[in-house]
Amino acid sequence: MKVATWNVNSLTARWFRVEEWLVANAPDILLIQETKQDDAKFPFALLNELGYGAAHHGQGQWNGVAILSKVGIDDVVRGFGDNDPEARLIGATCGGVRVYSCYVPNGRALDDPHYVYKLKWLAQLRDLVDQRDRSMHIVVGGDFNVAPHDLDCYDPSVFQGATHVSEPEREALRAIEATGLVDLTWSLHPDEQIFTWWDYRNGSFHRNWGLRIDLLFVDPELRAITTATYVDREARKGEKPSDHVPVVADFAL
Repeated sequence: MKVATWNVNSLTARWFRVEEWLVANAPDILLIQETKQDDAKFPFALLNELGYGAAHHGQGQWNGVAILSKVGIDDVVRGFGDNDPEARLIGATCGGVRVYSCYVPNGRALDDPHYVYKLKWLAQLRDLVDQRDRSMHIVVGGDFNVAPHDLDCYDPSVFQGATHVSEPEREALRAIEATGLVDLTWSLHPDEQIFTWWDYRNGSFHRNWGLRIDLLFVDPELRAITTATYVDREARKGEKPSDHVPVVADFAL
């Protein structure tokens, strides 16, 4: 089973890139963030032609998360409940695996109310996955807007006093891991500097000024049958790329 996560930074602007990637890579499950569409605009029919069922949690021009699956899609949940104001979380069961597509709030600045919202959101995610059915494999993936370690940032000094690298954010990720999950990329490549996002400005991609903020968390049993995990840097090249790239994992399922 091949599972990937990708912040596409507008499915409207980048549908042709997503379609191209799906055809070339044929993941069984793709977790998408920042669709920036409502459900009426989401390309369900086009995805069906490519062999994918889909579930979407949209919010017009902001946010938006989706799950695409070739192996079935059942028991869909959207958000944390009635008081969840933004379309940032969707979960489903696909091929016997419980999967979540997450678009964690940016946080903006350490003194911004959005930072408090970010920490609260991560705590809610922690509670959700802690209550999971542990007889089932789980993948929690998406754009977490947190670089878990200094190695996940091209120059930690640039981000001192900023979001994405602050200790409370990193502690929130560790709390999610403490429910019995593994940061898959880090577990397999702990000494490698691997990035998943590069700013559009200042030639950041060509200079490799990036961050690793797109993550796949899995249960230890799924980690044990992981045959590969990698970042598709090629997706950052060419016409109208997203500023993020897919993170891919292959499992012997």
